[in-house]
Amino acid sequence: MFIEPANEQEVAIAVRMCREKGIKLHLLGGGSNLLVADEELEGAVLSLGRFDRISRGGYRVTAGAGVTLPSLLKKTREAGLAGLEILTGIPAQVGGAVAMNAGTRDGETFDRLVSLIVINPDGELQILGPNEFRPGYRDGGLSGSVVLHATFELEPEDPKIIQSRFEQSLRYRNDTQPVSGLTLGCVFRNPESAPAALLIDQAGCKGMRVGGIAVSAKHANYFVNEGEGTCEDFLKMMEVVRERVREHSGAELVAEVKIWGVNSEGCVEAAV
Repeated sequence: MFIEPANEQEVAIAVRMCREKGIKLHLLGGGSNLLVADEELEGAVLSLGRFDRISRGGYRVTAGAGVTLPSLLKKTREAGLAGLEILTGIPAQVGGAVAMNAGTRDGETFDRLVSLIVINPDGELQILGPNEFRPGYRDGGLSGSVVLHATFELEPEDPKIIQSRFEQSLRYRNDTQPVSGLTLGCVFRNPESAPAALLIDQAGCKGMRVGGIAVSAKHANYFVNEGEGTCEDFLKMMEVVRERVREHSGAELVAEVKIWGVNSEGCVEAAV
């Protein structure tokens, strides 16, 4: 099933239905960090792309889960509201960015969040404030809740200054990451010991290939699909890189990309 609700009530109904019938529910944001099994996916996919409105009250901006970060950054920049340029270059929707606490070297999504409207795993609408937030590194700490709307507290500033910071961040991203390639963004989370890209590079993995998937020569924590790469190729490359890093530095790499339809042993999930 592919479910595309138009309002909060329809999201709640979908969540309750899947829970009651034992159907696995997959939450789809922009899909930019998502790896899906080559085989048919079991369960239901919930997309909030129709939650695409942005509203403003003073220095607070509320965005629906389906708003893209580039669109939100453009709107706030034009309004002379600063703070979200720390998320420059992240190809995500707001809901996904909140769910994984997406970030860059300059900051994270939760840095400016003041309120969330969500549907919890029981299908009930909740409003969460800072006291209920439990974000972690690349984890919004939502415990299975579905983000509907997010409100950010921003600061007034000259749009030209905001634009300058935006352009500086974008240049850095373009210079250091393979933004023109077919990638899922960073494959692994950064361990405490060192950045994952550095560990992968030091283990001699840059340029390695499995099928149609290659480790980027520009940023070692990016895998590039050269045109014919499959999910199976990607998973094999992940295991090769993990093993090499483990042997070289002893570090254990944990996936940052989201994987659907494959269990923890790398096998296709059984039907629901």
